[in-house]
Amino acid sequence: PAEPRAPRGAPRDAARQGFGGLAHKVQRGGSKQQEMSRALTSAPVVVDDAAQGVEQCRGAVDLIDDSCLYVTAPIDEVDAPAIRLGMPARISVDAFPGRSFAAHVRRVAPYVLDVEKQARTVDVEVEFEEPESAAALLVGYSADVEIVLDARNDVPRLPTAAIQEGSRVLRYRPEDGRLETRRIETGLSNWQYTQITGGLEVGNRVALSLERPGVVDGARVAPDRPAEDGAAAAAR
Repeated sequence: PAEPRAPRGAPRDAARQGFGGLAHKVQRGGSKQQEMSRALTSAPVVVDDAAQGVEQCRGAVDLIDDSCLYVTAPIDEVDAPAIRLGMPARISVDAFPGRSFAAHVRRVAPYVLDVEKQARTVDVEVEFEEPESAAALLVGYSADVEIVLDARNDVPRLPTAAIQEGSRVLRYRPEDGRLETRRIETGLSNWQYTQITGGLEVGNRVALSLERPGVVDGARVAPDRPAEDGAAAAAR
């Protein structure tokens, strides 16, 4: 059924009044809400002159409180019992490669998520230690979380990628320039480095380019970098 048309110009006035009333309600909360109210009053309005109707675009405004950013990460149920509130953590964000943010565990979910065709996990929330350091981050960024269960300083270590299955490495023998398989003992480990507790001495060199053809036990190789660079060596 046809509806009576409002006088020309009335839709715009009605739009201003409608947004003004909504802005007034938001402003009561304080300065932060006042900033949000300005975004509300500037929301786009589509005016159809032919029908003299007013339609507000949906989804034009998102209210986000970015004063306290945190990351939610799924932890395997096997690892979850070791997680405690307040544990130090590191956050890395795909949009900022090579940079990490200090953080701490603020919540461990009291239940296990059982999603079909996925591992059973527990959600852990990690909060930034210095919120101002995360000022440039956007809500919804993908991130990785590394929770520090323990730490060792001034110990021999190797890149984790250099260690093969069964705690084996390919050690370089400088006397004949060949690789030999050496079984090692390890301590603490993460994605980047693994502590070496036995099987190698500080200064020993191991193969890092395990994906290259011919990098196998007994192969004659030439180091890519001098030993003083610390590459392919168990070093402190």
